[in-house]
Amino acid sequence: MEVLLCNCYKVAPKIKKIFDKDGKKAAAADFSKSFDKDEISKEVEEKKSELQPKVVVVYEAASAEIKTLVKERKQSGVKKHSLAVTKFLQELITIEFPGAKKVSEAAAASAPALVAGPVLFVFEKVSGFVVMEERRRRPKRPSRPRSRPRERWRRWRWGEEGGGRGGRGRAS
Repeated sequence: MEVLLCNCYKVAPKIKKIFDKDGKKAAAADFSKSFDKDEISKEVEEKKSELQPKVVVVYEAASAEIKTLVKERKQSGVKKHSLAVTKFLQELITIEFPGAKKVSEAAAASAPALVAGPVLFVFEKVSGFVVMEERRRRPKRPSRPRSRPRERWRRWRWGEEGGGRGGRGRAS
């Protein structure tokens, strides 16, 4: 019985570590507070020209969920698609995107949803490169004039063209 109690004292802290969500939340909160947005913004501005083509390539290869998250940054999206977010952050690390490594490490230590603020900040910086690229690709199409069949139908219905509903719209 003494052996069993000894083992409990050794095993209990390990089990507590596995199920300790408060520790992860506290670590994520500390990271979010210490995350320096100004420094990362400066780095992004300095490397803008060399990052532009790399970011576009990584973005084009990303899943539809990530593209939506980059355009419309929502915390619920980070929570829903945490695996895709982690994968996208890894891709940003390969191109040496500023702040991606710190955010990815924090997300791996706790969860992407717990560090959603910094994740969304990095996505905001990525969107600056992507939105510019999409604007260049898609020129605005001129609006089309109304189609002829609709006008014909209207004339036929009111009897302006031969046939129609007899007498409506005509001077008798």
